[in-house]
Amino acid sequence: MEKTNFVDQIRIFCRSGHGGAGSKHFMRTKFNAMAGPDGGNGGRGGHIILRGNKNLWTLLHLRYYKNVLAENGESGSGNNCSGRSGKDVIIEVPLGTVARDEETGETEAEILEDGQEIVWIKGGRGGLGNAEFATATNQAPEHAQPGEPGEEAWKVVELKVLADVGLVGFPNAGKSTLLSVMTAAKPKIADYAFTTINPQLGMVEYRNDRSFCIADLPGIIEGAAEGKGLGHRFLRHIERNPVLLFLIPADSSDHKKEFEILVNELEQYNPELLHKQFIIAISKSDMLDDELKEAIRKELPQTLPHIFISSVAQKGISELKDLLWKVLNEENNKI
Repeated sequence: MEKTNFVDQIRIFCRSGHGGAGSKHFMRTKFNAMAGPDGGNGGRGGHIILRGNKNLWTLLHLRYYKNVLAENGESGSGNNCSGRSGKDVIIEVPLGTVARDEETGETEAEILEDGQEIVWIKGGRGGLGNAEFATATNQAPEHAQPGEPGEEAWKVVELKVLADVGLVGFPNAGKSTLLSVMTAAKPKIADYAFTTINPQLGMVEYRNDRSFCIADLPGIIEGAAEGKGLGHRFLRHIERNPVLLFLIPADSSDHKKEFEILVNELEQYNPELLHKQFIIAISKSDMLDDELKEAIRKELPQTLPHIFISSVAQKGISELKDLLWKVLNEENNKI
């Protein structure tokens, strides 16, 4: 398999720090051999913290970081000295990262902003020293708490690409070519299926120094929702895109059926994807005359915006940018 620097899923073992034990200690001075309890509290165990970093685009840096172990808290000591808290472990991740428990599948953290920090796995609390238990009726408590244990488990960290527009289509629909024309991105382009096996991002420059982000995602095939082809690896990235641009080649044997298959795969994976804004673009349309365009237009859903483009001939690209910008602003106004 082709080696890649793009890693979008990592399985790691995590253990937060154990809390330090509280101290059972009694003060003794030269003039008072029974000066009372002075055992200090134990320190907190180290947390495992996720921090968003806008300069990261992959989880590659975690590939060989399989065991994440936070430091234990120190035990308390006499003279009411508390133990030092364990050092936290901070894991920097790209924006769009989701962390979940491997066993339950439950989502535990989600990083969407640069600098955002979430305490993912809390360290154990330090135990109280015996000084904390002194009362008027029990002036010499013999009890101190042990520290609480940290948490340990296998976790899964996934990256779901953050982009304004996601390109959706079968392999060889022309998504990579369109991305290379609209942006400065340089995706691999060739005449065989699954040329794109990893998401490719590019910034589209629009009028008046405005811009938006578009993602070329690996192609869908029938059965992708069940994991066929690139399956779930593709579909999880599409959850982050508010607008989906369906790319259907002009030489498709059945444009309507191709669109329906694509939508069906999205619905099977996650029905909420159907609430996103859809746009249909007929690629390679430089081979079509007006009569053929009209025939294709009648096949497409009349409720969805559609446009005819040709990446190679540079036709309809400006109009596509205008349409995407208009729809993106409509989506932002809904929020």
